[in-house]
Amino acid sequence: MMHMTFYWSKQVTLLFDSWSTTTWLGYALTLLACLIVPAFYQYLEGLRVRLRLASSAGKAAAAGSDPIETPLLRAKLAGGGKFSVVKLAGAVIFAVNSAIGYMLMLAVMSYNGGVFVAIVLGLAIGYLFFRSGDEEVSAAVENPCACA
Repeated sequence: MMHMTFYWSKQVTLLFDSWSTTTWLGYALTLLACLIVPAFYQYLEGLRVRLRLASSAGKAAAAGSDPIETPLLRAKLAGGGKFSVVKLAGAVIFAVNSAIGYMLMLAVMSYNGGVFVAIVLGLAIGYLFFRSGDEEVSAAVENPCACA
């Protein structure tokens, strides 16, 4: 039977029928996985953002001016076209990250309180380690000559 409200128990079925815990050790390992996977999700999201920022900075440098001042045709030529390696890598990272995100959502929908807390903590820890500097990175790329 599927729970429709939050419950606290060591017995949980997560994502697959074969991923079912009945012991405290199994539950602890499940919670550890629910802590690591969201941190990895944040890592991939940060990687994708940095890849996109580096790509836009590279296009501006290749064009020899700011992206706003770059003529449309020169920006297309400097960017390497519609299917560059950087865009393909960004798309693959986005797809993997989307799949992980949906799996995390389904895991939370198990309504187990421990799983919910582990996923939220994993997202927070991943953000702290991998994404908390995103604002400085984007500010540096947007205005590389700011010396204050």
